[in-house]
Amino acid sequence: MTTQETAEPQVAVLLCTKDGERFLAEQLDSINCQTFSSWKVWASDDGSCDGTRAILDHYRAMSGGRFSVQPGPQRGYAANFLSLVCNEKITAEYYAFSDQDDIWEVDKLARAVAWLKAVPATEPALYCSRTRLIDETGREIGLSPLFSRPPGFANALVQNIGGGNTMVFNHAARLLLQEAGCELDVFAHDWWLYLLVSGCGGTVFYDPRPMVRYRQQGMNLMGANIGWLPKLVRIRLLLQGRFREWNAGNLKALQGVSRMLTSENRQILKGWAEFRQQPLLPRLLGFKRIGVYRQTPAGNLGLLVAALFRRM
Repeated sequence: MTTQETAEPQVAVLLCTKDGERFLAEQLDSINCQTFSSWKVWASDDGSCDGTRAILDHYRAMSGGRFSVQPGPQRGYAANFLSLVCNEKITAEYYAFSDQDDIWEVDKLARAVAWLKAVPATEPALYCSRTRLIDETGREIGLSPLFSRPPGFANALVQNIGGGNTMVFNHAARLLLQEAGCELDVFAHDWWLYLLVSGCGGTVFYDPRPMVRYRQQGMNLMGANIGWLPKLVRIRLLLQGRFREWNAGNLKALQGVSRMLTSENRQILKGWAEFRQQPLLPRLLGFKRIGVYRQTPAGNLGLLVAALFRRM
């Protein structure tokens, strides 16, 4: 390792796996090929029954000490990621969530770290990006939606703009997650991070340049949110009350850490909690007063529908 590389801040790549043998090697190779070379992988395997652990052990043996593997808590993917975040043995200037089946662009870490370096180290900061969608064979099939409205807590309450597979964050943001605790029952680790960083007055940057090739398979079709199929799936989940359940879980978690939020965002949170319990007309009129928003006109129309049917 050169002197220049030694001087670079380190990125801890937090990789969670569960029966991911089919695509895991491609993801690990894309991490190994990063132009930013000061990284270490911390993998948490959540009880895989296929060849995932053997693949992880192979890369660990070949890594020269840059790869660590531990057992996960086996309570779902969000709990697995939070277990890594709260692991005191893992220390770095920056942290990157990694799924097991994507492919990172070669400059993903370099681009994220360049932005993070411009933010004071004491200020929680979160980088995320658009994604390039690929099918199971690796063929490009589209791009994730391009968001143009600014990130913020009022947006985070009703939408996560950045997939965890794109997220890189600084140590100050990691401390927020640790203070909130790793035993929280939140729907998704990435949404929770967006809520915390924005709610506590940190800085969030959404990069319009796709930095991850996001593999679409099975339920990932919903995650892509392009085309009619994922939209129909989301409408069905909304009508079934799943969106309301997710919001209720996030709300409960946020109320437990409200002391960490800025005074302005505590008021937004209070208004949002009251809004969800109000009768129909006050609910429909409450959006403007509280200021919550999604990134697209169609998304905001969906919020109104959710409010109409008490599904938020």
